[in-house]
Amino acid sequence: MLLLAAPLLVAPCILAQDDAAGPMAPPPEHKPVARVVGVLPEAPPSLPPEQIISAFVKKEDLYQNERAQFSYRRTIRIQEFGPDGRPSGEYDATYQAVRAPDGQIYEKALAAPETSLQYLQFEPEDAHYFASIPAYPLTTSQLGKYDVKYLGTEKVDEIDCYIFQVHPKTLERKRPYFDGVIWVDQVYLEVVKTYGKWITDLGPMRPGNLPFGIFETYRENVEGKYWFPNYSRSDDMFKLKDRDIPVRVTIKWSDFKPFPPIVTSSTPGQPPPAPPKP
Repeated sequence: MLLLAAPLLVAPCILAQDDAAGPMAPPPEHKPVARVVGVLPEAPPSLPPEQIISAFVKKEDLYQNERAQFSYRRTIRIQEFGPDGRPSGEYDATYQAVRAPDGQIYEKALAAPETSLQYLQFEPEDAHYFASIPAYPLTTSQLGKYDVKYLGTEKVDEIDCYIFQVHPKTLERKRPYFDGVIWVDQVYLEVVKTYGKWITDLGPMRPGNLPFGIFETYRENVEGKYWFPNYSRSDDMFKLKDRDIPVRVTIKWSDFKPFPPIVTSSTPGQPPPAPPKP
């Protein structure tokens, strides 16, 4: 789990530089819910589903371990939309992942958040929720807690994918579980996209008082070896007494770079001192 450091005030131009690196434009609109509910597989996959699941879970283990070795920049943008469909209010915040000497990863705010939201109340502390969402729900240690069902095939950004529905077998109070759909590359057998929500026995998890629950998350290939989340979006309605306000949160990860090696106090070429005897 990532920890968010207190905001560090720097020049406002940092946000502008982040925008200059590329707009937070969404991938093509995609709503897979209709084919997930009550749909039978269109045809058996070319490989047994159990073999596909076993293969991508091993890669999820690898990617989860490797992602902890990379720094990144994360931008959160929350938007309210008016009757004309255009943004009428916006919140922007940018964080940089840094690693402490003890190996713990923190997210440091690069500037004070900028907001023109009129209805939503989003505090910097609410960003803890977005940082705590697990990037890889189906690792080896978690697989036994889910029912994974093959649904069919579909293209995602020109990648031929297998589709699997994921549902937790049981729910707990303190630990959320993923409930949704994943897309697995048919050639390399690795997850390239997820769509779903995190739930406990109390219902869907949501950030503070915000309505966002279901997230559509795309991944990108980093260094030609690892698939890390790079874009996540959730669209919902903020309900007022007299009307509903369309709202959207967009989370973008960028600038993945390996952390430098952790320097220890041991002399090069010598083993570290043995721990004291009890």
